[in-house]
Amino acid sequence: MRIVHVETGRHLYGGGRQVRDLVAGLAAKGVDNVLVCTRGGELEAAASGARVVALPMRGELDFAFVGRLRRVLHETAPDLVHVHSRRGADHGGAAASWLERLPAVLTRRVDSDEPASWARLKYRPYLKVIALSRAIEAQLATHGVARERIVRIPSAVDTARFRPDPAARARLDAAFGLPADALVVGVVAQLIPRKGHRLLLGELPELVRSRPSLRVLCFGRGPLEAELRVEIAARGLDAHVRLAGFRDDLPELVPGLDVLAHPAEREGLGLALLEAASGGVPVVACAAGGVPDVVEDGRTGLLVAVGDGPALRRALERLLADAAERARLGAAARALVEQRFTIDGMVAAHRALYAAVLAEVSGAARPAARRGARRATASASETPPGGPGPRFDRSPPE
Repeated sequence: MRIVHVETGRHLYGGGRQVRDLVAGLAAKGVDNVLVCTRGGELEAAASGARVVALPMRGELDFAFVGRLRRVLHETAPDLVHVHSRRGADHGGAAASWLERLPAVLTRRVDSDEPASWARLKYRPYLKVIALSRAIEAQLATHGVARERIVRIPSAVDTARFRPDPAARARLDAAFGLPADALVVGVVAQLIPRKGHRLLLGELPELVRSRPSLRVLCFGRGPLEAELRVEIAARGLDAHVRLAGFRDDLPELVPGLDVLAHPAEREGLGLALLEAASGGVPVVACAAGGVPDVVEDGRTGLLVAVGDGPALRRALERLLADAAERARLGAAARALVEQRFTIDGMVAAHRALYAAVLAEVSGAARPAARRGARRATASASETPPGGPGPRFDRSPPE
């Protein structure tokens, strides 16, 4: 089985890391992978288990990407195309696959709203659409994607890399010069508006007054960095909040946190939540999008309403005041990840989906092939020049 994967994100954020882990896991099971990614992007150097084809990609309006991708598909002759990202890859991947008469599936990772008419058009060429969470699944159905075309396969985390580790706290203290009595809250997210950093910052002055030992480490990068630095200073939080930047040693640091805060306004699922949970760290989060699939209120963490700053503050105060509850929630979070969100499970689910799609395509093509053979027998002049027909004979699903 040969699969072409298309992921055009430039940075190795959650989506890129998921593609990297999926491709490596599939390769270990004997799947032949070709990974199409953005030239100069971080995934180009990080991927293993695939032949990597790095193409120029200039975003949503790079219509020439269709032609570039189509050439790759023609040369590699995959059994199926799996498109993993937006940034122009979703509609570009659909067009290139359809022009090459190749079956394709799409993973939708975000829970942002779309006009229903546009969604129906965009998803029409894909035989299956993979949703990371119940929220995305419901949104796709609302947008007119037939339920039988939607498959839910959640993100996954490497539970061997992200695991409870008593030594992680000492590494965290050393890396950031934390005081011995610090209570440490982490935020792992891009510095973009929808991740909710400002909501958290608005509640921190009062939280710091009651918990002077509180330290907040914000891991990530993004366009809001300069504005957040100004806000941190304006609120008098310089001694308590650190913008820690993008770190590739998070598996060694995250298990040392006391709590992970995730105040996002929108979230497809949240890989940072899985990584914290896998490390045995309880999460306080806004119940946005797919977050409740990972954070079960009162069992693996605490949930508050989206945008409710005071509730977020109270939930953090509750956990910071109770080490036993933090330990209980963290242990349950680790158990949940081991049960539902492992890479082995994600890989197995994708292999099963690919096999089902190819069986469906093969079954649909056989009657058409028989009709073609009868027509060829009746009139050799009807045989198209250039040999056999397309790889699958099927109209795109409605």
